[in-house]
Amino acid sequence: MEFKIKADILNETDKCRENHSCLNGDKDCLCEVEDSFSNKIVFIKPVNNAACDYRMSFGYSFVCNCPTRKEIFNLYKK
Repeated sequence: MEFKIKADILNETDKCRENHSCLNGDKDCLCEVEDSFSNKIVFIKPVNNAACDYRMSFGYSFVCNCPTRKEIFNLYKK
């Protein structure tokens, strides 16, 4: 599944090391969302241990600060 995200949100995601490959539905870079609060805070289950500038450790979980990943979840619930 290919995701359509607004250009302004993609422009905010300027630290992406994967060149926005998640937009193609590439499951190798699309972390699983475990929970979301107010569509702003997204807890994720990382798909791998590769470095990500948007992933932040939070206790035993991880929070995703990627504007594109948040928008994919908010629009598509994926």
